[in-house]
Amino acid sequence: MTERLRESRFRLWAKRALGVLAIAGVLILAGFLGAVFIPRWWAHAIGNQVHGSIAAGIIVGLFYGFIFTGLPLLVLWRTFRRRRPWKAWALGLGAAIVLALPNLFTLGIVLGTGNAAHAGDRTLDVEAPGFRGGALAGAIVAVLTVVLLEYVLISGRLHKRKLHRLEDTLKDQEREEKARAAAEKAPPPAEEEPPAPVPPPSPPPAPPAEPG
Repeated sequence: MTERLRESRFRLWAKRALGVLAIAGVLILAGFLGAVFIPRWWAHAIGNQVHGSIAAGIIVGLFYGFIFTGLPLLVLWRTFRRRRPWKAWALGLGAAIVLALPNLFTLGIVLGTGNAAHAGDRTLDVEAPGFRGGALAGAIVAVLTVVLLEYVLISGRLHKRKLHRLEDTLKDQEREEKARAAAEKAPPPAEEEPPAPVPPPSPPPAPPAEPG
């Protein structure tokens, strides 16, 4: 029985290890292919939207930077603001990463050191001037907006709590005042008559006189 249990556990851990290795291999392959193809593809995709206009590049950059920074931050805030099962956390984190992919693509072009990143950088210089600066400004505005929103929400909750406490205090004071007024309006209790004085005990009768 013990040997079968050990064998089943070994098979379970072996399957898990193979699954982890497979996922790691897929991620490494996806990262390699992404580093080779995504910078060029993303730079041309942005260039087709901007068409070499600086104003259009700034506007498109502001849009991508603001939307695809603000949405992931909101998803992360909604996911991790409360204690949830780890599957919900993983799902929220995955959704935030997917929503942030456009900015991650741009960041990969800006910070990348490979040939594809340099090619994408040159493409953005020619076909989408102003896009990278606009995306950075939009991302900063999105972060500030989310922080301000969180501050407003927290302040609103604290203000509501203070209002509830103040209302409770006022209600307690009203109850005390009503009880005090009722006590003042109530008639005074009737005075009890003093008990009648107890007569002193009569002296004992004198003994009869003895005959002479």
